[in-house]
Amino acid sequence: MMVYALTFAFGCFALAMLMNLYKVVFSDQVADRILALDTMFINAIAVMVLYGMYLGTEVYFEAAMIIAMLGFVSTVAYARFILRGNIIE
Repeated sequence: MMVYALTFAFGCFALAMLMNLYKVVFSDQVADRILALDTMFINAIAVMVLYGMYLGTEVYFEAAMIIAMLGFVSTVAYARFILRGNIIE
């Protein structure tokens, strides 16, 4: 039963990532693209955790933590670039 739930959740998050990718590519405003990219990072974290649960290994949880850190730093960098025009002062 757990395999079916993980498969369904994996499919839902994969579909959400495809919708985010569409928004990143075809959006008119930069802020919408940044928000969609941040949401894509969150969905990638969820997919990595689900895959780790499916395989029963802890390596994917550590990879999800690395993706979370990269997602946070990139979102902050994009936001600073939009607000100020530079990232590092």
